[in-house]
Amino acid sequence: MKKIFYSILFVLAGFAFTGCDDLLDTVPKDRLTTDTYFKSEGELLAASIGFYELFPSTSLYIANDDLYTQNNLSTELMGKRTIPASGEGWTWGTLRDINTLLENIDHCSDASVKAKYEALSRFFRAYFYFNKVKRFGDVPWYDAPVGSVDTDALNRPRDSREFIMGKIIEDLDYAIDNLPTTKSAYEVTKWTAMALKSNVLLFEGTFRKYHAGDVFLSTLPADANSYSWYLQECAKVSKEFIQTSGYGLHKSYYELFHTMNATALTDEVILARDFNKAYGAYHNSNYSMTTGSNGCPSMTKKMEASYLMKDGSRFTDQSGWETKDFAAECSNRDPRMAQSIRTPGYKRQGEDTFTAPDLKVTFTGYHPDKYLTTKDQDTWNNSDVDLIIFRAAEVMLNYAEAQAELGVLSQDDLDMSLNQLRDRAGMPRLTMATANANPDPFLTNAAWGGYQSPVLLADPNKGVILEIRRERAVELGQEGHRYYDVMRWKEGKIFEAPFYGIYISAPGAYDLDGDGVLDFEVYTGSASSTAPVQKKIGTDIVLKDGNSGLILLHGDVARTWTEDKDYLYPIPTDDRNLTHGALTQNPGWDDGLTF
Repeated sequence: MKKIFYSILFVLAGFAFTGCDDLLDTVPKDRLTTDTYFKSEGELLAASIGFYELFPSTSLYIANDDLYTQNNLSTELMGKRTIPASGEGWTWGTLRDINTLLENIDHCSDASVKAKYEALSRFFRAYFYFNKVKRFGDVPWYDAPVGSVDTDALNRPRDSREFIMGKIIEDLDYAIDNLPTTKSAYEVTKWTAMALKSNVLLFEGTFRKYHAGDVFLSTLPADANSYSWYLQECAKVSKEFIQTSGYGLHKSYYELFHTMNATALTDEVILARDFNKAYGAYHNSNYSMTTGSNGCPSMTKKMEASYLMKDGSRFTDQSGWETKDFAAECSNRDPRMAQSIRTPGYKRQGEDTFTAPDLKVTFTGYHPDKYLTTKDQDTWNNSDVDLIIFRAAEVMLNYAEAQAELGVLSQDDLDMSLNQLRDRAGMPRLTMATANANPDPFLTNAAWGGYQSPVLLADPNKGVILEIRRERAVELGQEGHRYYDVMRWKEGKIFEAPFYGIYISAPGAYDLDGDGVLDFEVYTGSASSTAPVQKKIGTDIVLKDGNSGLILLHGDVARTWTEDKDYLYPIPTDDRNLTHGALTQNPGWDDGLTF
């Protein structure tokens, strides 16, 4: 990140920022120890800068779930995860760095600087543990660095989910009270901590609601906080953020993902990862979406069908919606669809000519455009558009969902949250009574990977909850949220449903975007057109009904989701062995170890 990068250079050059101690008191670097470091703001900044590496990068533009797929399914979706010997998310190095700073924070005598960096460190500790709970459930809590000879600490068992969540909330409350309130595109502030707290509380509240009574919550104490407490607290902090933070929605949904510098987006963007090739900070968003060798990200038919019509009606209520050609299905839809994939009339950023979906690199025909910038960035490791970590739209959706899951949602709640997103998109507002009176059957259609949780299907607010989930999928698609949304809603079985693409009526050549130029041909014998992309049916492409139908992806890949196992990842065997069994294995995972 640019600002922080420069800060490190200054520190390494021997300069201090606002010091807690005078520069002349600095100990030579060949004698730095924890006893002599952490005394100035420059030193605390240098010690904390690495914490930002906890934030995701590639998952923000290339997804692998039921709404966006790739040429290879993940082991999670295939049901082929295995128990690792080590790693696979069970890593603790950054936590040690965080706790080392916190253990030595008292070396700084400036109370305001100390509070700021304690708050920053505790924010990242909360973020670290939130990701561990999402992945593994119960985990051991460490609030101090552990030495290699401290066998009691190293060999301790996992703490309960209830305990860990309490500690996460404690850390976030401290961060909210002590972090700066000035907006910053690249540095954690009070508002970042509030957004994270909103996410944590929504995740835990809905996970407990939909997983109530199952094996993943079996270690909760009898007097554990119910799901409703978490959702109430989520609604509380989310509403406070909406009303007091000064954040709202940027005028253009498209600009959020095509503006190079997030400092121009701080009306909505709470925090972004700062990428700049001048500093060697880059990623592969363009390369991934314009070549056939880096995942081939593709939106699925399920996601495309979820977008409403421009007038607010449901696309899937139309007769023959499954067999509409590409141009017809893209007509008069929620504008965010054309701002997320290539539709007829699409022009790449900085270009004057129309560009059709490229079926060499997006196998469904629904070609993603989020974080796809100008053509000069199409080569390997050459993209430096900033990637959004937190934005106000997500907090608004969290508020609406928490209220709906509690059964206390009002139309006023919708109007201050979800309907703000509809307003920006130019879409009709969601009316709660209408949604509950007529729930969308497509969103609960098992054949299409619809939601099947009995808890949801029995909820009197089912209709509006489904619409909030639709809005979340549309607004936050390809931003790294979907997998854990499915986990907290206990809907893993949706990954077993088929993955489809655009409809092909018969072998032949197609002008997908209607510009008079052939874009794509499918054939049975041999190709007969000048289309730049040609695929043989049964060899290069599979259609649902043989020589016609929806493009079928991964149809030859068996997918099985195991309900009493797959919502958590397994604990690595090496770590179980090192603790002599103090670390128990997660439900359903048999590693063969006996202690």
